[in-house]
Amino acid sequence: MRTKPLRRGGQVSVEFILLFTGVLVPSLIGLTFLSQLLWIWHSVNDFTRQGAGYAVSHCWEASSQNVIDFMQQNVPLMPFQQQFQDGTATITVSYFSVDPTTGILTPFACDGDCSTACIPDRVVVTVTGFQFSSFFSYLGLPPVALPNFQASAAMESAGCDPEQGVCLP
Repeated sequence: MRTKPLRRGGQVSVEFILLFTGVLVPSLIGLTFLSQLLWIWHSVNDFTRQGAGYAVSHCWEASSQNVIDFMQQNVPLMPFQQQFQDGTATITVSYFSVDPTTGILTPFACDGDCSTACIPDRVVVTVTGFQFSSFFSYLGLPPVALPNFQASAAMESAGCDPEQGVCLP
């Protein structure tokens, strides 16, 4: 007596489809989301450091507008860079002087702008309010508010030449 072999071709296809749609596709979407988030995180972090580097080598201004203008004009190529240009993400630049006896940072104040007599000791550049909304936002995912980014650096020349007594903006 002859028996027919069992056919399981359909069962394997159904299991593959379930595995693919239930595990592999969500894993790939999650990996893509995480990769894009880390790329943006690194870009904003590096952008903050670049702003601090500019601030330590250029003139101190009470309004810090020279540093903010530089940062807004030199936003790295990345998604959501318009948040820096339209003011959604806030850039704050703070200058400090170091108390020589205690070593405590105090807010820097000077009577004038950009002179050899007005050079702070440290600068802190902070980026706040940046939100990452991935290309998966059409799925109803809300934007992810990234934490504040902060870079601190010791002042260098602040754009001033002490021998000439002049400062370049």
